[in-house]
Amino acid sequence: MTIWLSWSSGKDCAWALHRLRQAGREVTAFFTTLNVSADRVAMHGVRRELLQMQAASAGLPLHVIDLPWPCSNDDYERIMSGFLTEARTAGVTQMAFGDLFLEDVRQYRQRNLEGTGIEPLFPVWGEPTDQLARTMIGAGVRARLATVDLSKLDRSCAGRSFDAALLEDLPAGVDPCGENGEFHTFVTAGPMLQWPLSVKVGETVVRDGFAFADLLPDAHAA
Repeated sequence: MTIWLSWSSGKDCAWALHRLRQAGREVTAFFTTLNVSADRVAMHGVRRELLQMQAASAGLPLHVIDLPWPCSNDDYERIMSGFLTEARTAGVTQMAFGDLFLEDVRQYRQRNLEGTGIEPLFPVWGEPTDQLARTMIGAGVRARLATVDLSKLDRSCAGRSFDAALLEDLPAGVDPCGENGEFHTFVTAGPMLQWPLSVKVGETVVRDGFAFADLLPDAHAA
């Protein structure tokens, strides 16, 4: 079985990698969609350079799917269909995702892979997110909030560390893992990475109801 993992740069896909490795399942590559206009992960706003740093630390190649902006549904489906054909030709038999409990997202993944010969995997599906968040932190996962939904969280949360203090500060109704889109993260350390990544928080940009913390490589970190 050849497994590629959908990689958004966040903690849930990173934990999915960890879970698969714990189970003795070998992930052979990451794949990520990027907004080619901004050269960033769309909802996370994470720079391509940071994705490449993560992939290097995880010891895996990164397949980047460049999407135009704006991107119509027809364009998206055409580009992704081409990518899936390439993946199958490369021998991919399974694709893993870090989804936790959103059934509509799971079904969407399943529909997209129907008839391709590629099986979807959901290694962290159904884990209680309050417990999961604390398990990740306890296991050494370190991450920054790259994006926050301003209808759920204050702008000041953008760039914050994903840690026990953050969990205590989350308002009622906000999922501890941000699975409803309340926030998105960028992982800098954890058992799935061979070395920690040094990043610094740059400018916070507000756009379309979200606050994006511009995360940058920190060349001056000790």
